Amino acid sequence: CVLEVFLSLLALVGSSGMFPEKPKRSALNQLTRLLLRKYNCGVRPVQNWTKPTTIYIDLIIKSVLDVDGQTQKVTTSIWYRQIWNDEFLVWDPEEFDGITEISLSSDAIWVPDVIISEFVDVGKSPVIPYVYVNCSGTVKNYKPIQVVSACHLEIYAFPFDKQNCTLTFRSWLHSVNEVDLALWRPAEEIANDTREFMNDGEWELLSVPSHYWTLNLENRDYAQIQFNVLIRRRPLLYVVSLLIPSIFFMVVDVTSFYLPPNSGTRITFKTSILLGFTVIRVNLMDEIPATAIKTPLIGVFFAVCMALLVLSLAMSIFVVKLLHYSEKEIKEMSMSACLLDKYGSMDQSFIESAFTSMKTLDDMEQSGGRRENTIYLYNRVLYFEISYWVELCLKVDKLLFCVYLLIMLIYVMTLLLLWGVWSSA
Repeated sequence: CVLEVFLSLLALVGSSGMFPEKPKRSALNQLTRLLLRKYNCGVRPVQNWTKPTTIYIDLIIKSVLDVDGQTQKVTTSIWYRQIWNDEFLVWDPEEFDGITEISLSSDAIWVPDVIISEFVDVGKSPVIPYVYVNCSGTVKNYKPIQVVSACHLEIYAFPFDKQNCTLTFRSWLHSVNEVDLALWRPAEEIANDTREFMNDGEWELLSVPSHYWTLNLENRDYAQIQFNVLIRRRPLLYVVSLLIPSIFFMVVDVTSFYLPPNSGTRITFKTSILLGFTVIRVNLMDEIPATAIKTPLIGVFFAVCMALLVLSLAMSIFVVKLLHYSEKEIKEMSMSACLLDKYGSMDQSFIESAFTSMKTLDDMEQSGGRRENTIYLYNRVLYFEISYWVELCLKVDKLLFCVYLLIMLIYVMTLLLLWGVWSSA
């Protein structure tokens, strides 16, 4: 009787709500516990072990962050998607309140060991710890990745260069009989998908073609999908800041040959041009990519431009030096100057008259002629000699100018030829 009374009191208390009922687990909680209760994340999720697991891959290029020509590395930001079927993660939505898709921790389930073969460094990628799983067992692993990959960069035509960098996805351990790869979208759609690319930077995305192939290693075939990221540099910034100023300097240097060599300003002007070109070249040195194997054509352009400026300055110094010989040196070199005159603007009669005048001057001094006449005749002969020497120096200056123009023409034609060879390659 006492036991019956005690039980009745407990029933009365329970019915009055003094002891709350234990809450039921949610359908999502129950489904998660059911799926992961006996799940082994180290086993490939297939019922028949001879059946390969197909990993579908999708790729969207978001931006090109950095292109390092010296270390041959490219940093890109991509949106990467992996889709595969897990035969152990299947349920009936009607038994779990109509749940058709849930998120699970990527550490709790099997994830394929698909890597990028060109991967060389750890990028600043955000950690996404979850994957989506639907009721049919389809697993979706979506994540943004910052990829630092090795790339064979061709910077010979900088800043008009195009780059072809590859991203090759493959399973690190599983052969094609265990893990196979396939594209989630058609290859044409992936190649022309540039809508998400940040198109305001230095690089322009042309296309992302892809192809599937197998690699044979140690008598085992490994599935691979290679994406070719084709990008092109926008050259406007480098043309405005590098090429146009250099061309202006060369044009001004050519026109400076029209300055009279005996005015004394040509050397100063050409020195200023060389100094200005050197300052611009040093300030913009970091803008030109460098490699240990091949020098960009623009680097050769700058080096030859500086060599031409130095040659132009040396030519002007040589002409000015010829113009400033002393009177004694002019007298001693008058006969050699006449022999070097290839243009024949002064005839032989002038040379004979100059030496005849010199002989007359000596005769007058010996015969006791007036000293004023002697000085006058001496100055006149010296004036003829100086005038002839100046005219000869001007002809030498003109000849050096023609040689300079010829060298520059050969240089420009060589650059155009190299550019044409590169464009047709």
